[in-house]
Amino acid sequence: MLSDTYLPFAIFAVVSLALPVIVFWLSRYFRPLKVIPKQQETYECGEVPIGEAKIQFHFQYYMFAIIFVAFDLVSIFVILWALVFSDMGDIAKIMLLSFLGILMVGVTYALKKEEIIWI
Repeated sequence: MLSDTYLPFAIFAVVSLALPVIVFWLSRYFRPLKVIPKQQETYECGEVPIGEAKIQFHFQYYMFAIIFVAFDLVSIFVILWALVFSDMGDIAKIMLLSFLGILMVGVTYALKKEEIIWI
């Protein structure tokens, strides 16, 4: 029967949706409620902290990280495409080249928008 086939998936879906809610609800009973001043200090590996630990990073660092992650993921897909390149049809090769072209346009735009990347 069809319902017997999807029963394990339904059970998995219910458990995977209910477990985070239950854990979030139970965490209220296990966390400490009393805040002590020591908890508000910055942790510096046993050293006494000097000054404020709150500093503001330049957006360029985050932009560089996002571009790095994007190229890292794209390089994996391109390697997989390159492994089967000889077996691909012409339409697949055109799609691959258009994808890389769109990616390069996006990266060029992102790098032109940020005048200087402080790395």
